[in-house]
Amino acid sequence: MLHSVPPIDPKDSMDQDSTLPDAPPACAEGCDTEDKDDFSGSNAVVPDQSNTDVQLEDLFDEDDDDDEFPSSGVSKEDVSSSSPPPSPLQVAPSAKYSDPGVMKAFYQRLFPFRYLFQWLNHSMKPSNDFGHREFAFTLQNDAYLRYQSFPTSDLLRKDIIRQNPSRFEIGPVYTTNPRDRKTLRKSSAFRPLAKELVFDIDLTDYDEIRTCCNKANICHKCWSFITMAIKVVDVALRADFGFQHIMWVYSGRRGAHAWISDKRARNMDDQRRRSIAGYLEVIKGGAQSGKKVNVKRPLHPHLARSLEILKEHFQNDVLVQQDPWAQPDKAERLLQLLPDKMLNDALRKKWEAAPGRSSVSKWADIDALAKAGVSKHLDGKALLEAKQDIVLEYTYPRLDVEVSKKQIHLLKSPFVVHPGTGRVCVPIDSRRVESFDPLGVPTVTELIHEIDAWGPQHQDAEVEEGSKKVQDYEKTRLKPYVDYFRTHVGVLLRAEQGVKREREDDDPMEF
Repeated sequence: MLHSVPPIDPKDSMDQDSTLPDAPPACAEGCDTEDKDDFSGSNAVVPDQSNTDVQLEDLFDEDDDDDEFPSSGVSKEDVSSSSPPPSPLQVAPSAKYSDPGVMKAFYQRLFPFRYLFQWLNHSMKPSNDFGHREFAFTLQNDAYLRYQSFPTSDLLRKDIIRQNPSRFEIGPVYTTNPRDRKTLRKSSAFRPLAKELVFDIDLTDYDEIRTCCNKANICHKCWSFITMAIKVVDVALRADFGFQHIMWVYSGRRGAHAWISDKRARNMDDQRRRSIAGYLEVIKGGAQSGKKVNVKRPLHPHLARSLEILKEHFQNDVLVQQDPWAQPDKAERLLQLLPDKMLNDALRKKWEAAPGRSSVSKWADIDALAKAGVSKHLDGKALLEAKQDIVLEYTYPRLDVEVSKKQIHLLKSPFVVHPGTGRVCVPIDSRRVESFDPLGVPTVTELIHEIDAWGPQHQDAEVEEGSKKVQDYEKTRLKPYVDYFRTHVGVLLRAEQGVKREREDDDPMEF
């Protein structure tokens, strides 16, 4: 049964944050929190400083099956009469992913602009869903340009190549073109209409419970927290709210973002977004706060389902891999979460006598001493509920709910390059989330070298066989991620066409 979001009063559908100022937003509300230190707060347009002379039409070779974007297939006749294939990109082995030349080559040769356009436009034909959409660029000199908008994919691509941003964010669809906001007689006429419902999970929010890494560092052990979070949130969004078009995207360093593109999700106002974020929020309080999980009994079906998903992860990924209570101060934190003082005293005494006792053993000690009768007044039901709350505290998703609450929040685009790691922000297949390796995601320099390594022998084979031209992304490890994105977008477009047909059938013209 779908979860019900309470109706709202139309008078409350707008709040003070709906009208945006011209200045860049505070990072707590208006930008990707993982990279908030990278913003400079400048709105000045900076001239392109690249020295690369490249004809755009010679570089844009994405294939297409419709009339809007012509096919880039190459025949034998075309090859014999055309110019030679593009020369290698000549990126030095020591080149860094932050080099402007590297980023320009990435945008020219690899970024899937066409599929990004279709994903945000919800149609093959340009519409206001794309034309009134805000984009924000972070330039190479850290200048930050807001309220950029483009009527077509090609114009977005050309401007990104010209500006060569280190990354860019995606904002909402507005009532009018964001570039024209200052021409409106009333500032209140410029307001957000729609945006994907988004969620943000960042491993820094797990620093108090992960023992392998901290801050911006990650490893396979602590990435399991992101895996758990994706599993729990994804099934809740699908089963409890009925959303279908959900795409998870690796943030490029230490987290993941969820983009929900269902029309019902895009059109939600801020109050409904807050309701869904509140529904999914269980862990509350900072690192210095006390008990972080306070849920009612009997458990809500969502929490009962989440415990079933998480219990195996708790045993293997938390108790074994993280060993969270190995240190005495951490073990004391565990005791604070248990409901019986006499049981706590017995456990403390046992653990002090065995300083090297593992977290697996300490967790087993709780039931063992409880059954041994160390406390005459132990409430078994209270102990069970306390243990459930502990499992949730150490495994349940720690969401940055502020990202989800407002339409105006900007979030980093899929497939941009993370400025701190050079890794591409690729989609994560939620059906195979266990196999996703964040440390195996290619960096931008690796991808460009892979294009160069494709070699003349492959190009000659294409000519001899008269086969369809191989796109640059297909020559690299980016291919499976772009293919997944293309499939996701195709499903979304078919669903949008179905919605339009239903609307036409439901609202016939009357005479």
